[in-house]
Amino acid sequence: MPMRAVKSYDAKLDSKKRITLRNVSYEYFHVREFDDGRIILEPRELTKPFQVSVNTLSMIDSSMENLKAGKVSEPIDLSMYEDVE
Repeated sequence: MPMRAVKSYDAKLDSKKRITLRNVSYEYFHVREFDDGRIILEPRELTKPFQVSVNTLSMIDSSMENLKAGKVSEPIDLSMYEDVE
């Protein structure tokens, strides 16, 4: 089934060579320009990359130091969970 246009309107470049999009659902777009003049906008939702906090990194470093120094607890028996899928 071919895709149908949901909206159709004409736009004009302003004096700074910008086009205004009307009533869009997204703030950011990926733009592709083609030799034949076509321009394709694909919506993008920008998110912050996954980051580990300084406090968490400090705790990991401390835990690794304790492990290397032999400061560890007794192993935990998880055998009762072997049947759980």
